[in-house]
Amino acid sequence: MISTVLFAGCDPEVACGVDGRILAVGAAARAAAGRKAEVVRLRGTSWPGLADSHIHLEGLADRHLTLDLTGARSQTDALTRVVEAAKPLPKDGWVVGSGWYNDSWSEPAFPTRKRLDQAAGGRPVYLRRKDGHSAWVSSAALRSAGIDRNTEDPPGGQIDRDAQGDPTGILRETAMHLVGGILPGPSDAAMDGAMAEVLDDLARLGLTSVHAMDSARGLGSLQRLRSRGPLPVRVTYNLPLADLPHAERMGVRSGWGDPWLRIWGVKAFLDGSLGSRTAEMLDGSGTARLTQPDLVDMVERCAHAELNVCLHAIGDGAVRRALDALAPRRNAWAMWRPRIEHAQCVNPKDMTRMAKLGVIASMQPIHAVADRELADAMWPAVTKHAYAWRALERAGVRLAFGSDAPVEVADPLAGIAAATTWRREAAWHPELALTRPSALRAYTSSAAYAVGMEKEAGSLRAGRLCDMTVVDRGQVMATIAGGRVTWRRKPA
Repeated sequence: MISTVLFAGCDPEVACGVDGRILAVGAAARAAAGRKAEVVRLRGTSWPGLADSHIHLEGLADRHLTLDLTGARSQTDALTRVVEAAKPLPKDGWVVGSGWYNDSWSEPAFPTRKRLDQAAGGRPVYLRRKDGHSAWVSSAALRSAGIDRNTEDPPGGQIDRDAQGDPTGILRETAMHLVGGILPGPSDAAMDGAMAEVLDDLARLGLTSVHAMDSARGLGSLQRLRSRGPLPVRVTYNLPLADLPHAERMGVRSGWGDPWLRIWGVKAFLDGSLGSRTAEMLDGSGTARLTQPDLVDMVERCAHAELNVCLHAIGDGAVRRALDALAPRRNAWAMWRPRIEHAQCVNPKDMTRMAKLGVIASMQPIHAVADRELADAMWPAVTKHAYAWRALERAGVRLAFGSDAPVEVADPLAGIAAATTWRREAAWHPELALTRPSALRAYTSSAAYAVGMEKEAGSLRAGRLCDMTVVDRGQVMATIAGGRVTWRRKPA
């Protein structure tokens, strides 16, 4: 019976035990593996397994199950796809999709329900914008949700209206839930099939672990897949704020689960996004999705329950509110690792404060590539400290990097390039670019720290989980999770 595996030919070589943990690295690997070890020959540089610190597995699964509008070049292009998706559906069948991005269209104004009604043949339609902070819906969808000119905006949300006061078909932030909450969902079997495809796709990109921001539906699917054996990618799940009462009642704590599927924190939205014009800024613009009293209450409850917090804050106003709420709870408990998700715009005065409070900046470098033109147009006075990876690092803030997929691509190599060479090549505040070692650390050891796994993952050391990403000439050659090859590039 094979008890060890030697990953040979790569630099450094790694010996792995049958328990999925590293026995030795480098010159000692061959001796530690023994003569009867299974030998897996790889070419390239062995990195600690890459992690994505902010991803939406459910959203990626939905791309396999619903209409994908990614890359639609215009509103007409998007509507053409709606026409095709609607054809096989009954007259009352829902067209559900995501990925439209009006800022890339020649006419970037937000679309309305009028042309959508025609394209869908009067059917109910719900289409999430690329950033997930706005939805484009049809008249039938509005009627199904009981939304008309007399419907008030929900707290933290907005129903766009025309000059007559009628809904235009654009719902922002929490207003999306008015229609999103009545959508038909896929069967468990369909969801599990899509989720399995997503995890395989992520392994192909070199990822060995992810920090998922999903709903109970996604966690249920992951649990069913985990019951069949190890997953291709380790998943640390962060539950939505709405589910905090259930976690409190059951006594769930950060770290519950196993190394393949575990629970860590509670995700809450403080504001919206740059693209949907809802990022909460210090100048008073944007949308506050969570009031300060509710935010403080959430932090107190999570600290008491020993659950970490993942606070979505894109605008500098939302970031400051997050720090205000976290300040009284510094070192709340032994594994307190508060995070601000995205932190796209942080006022310089708050950077050192963020470091002193031990708040992790969970950021997505690829956002800067997509957002540059829009940020220059909407935030001209603050782009010098937007997507400020280097400035935050200099201030002492720990960085953990991810993708926010499906908002952007999940490719970690693209993220590393965005954080390093792209910024310099684009000449867009190049002083904020990172060195390659710093960027790689944000995808490995710091990502592991952000979910309390720094003694288990994030580095190639004896006793750690045998998670590796082997890279050669800018390409992922192989992905190893728990000593298993989860993906390997075929020889040319």
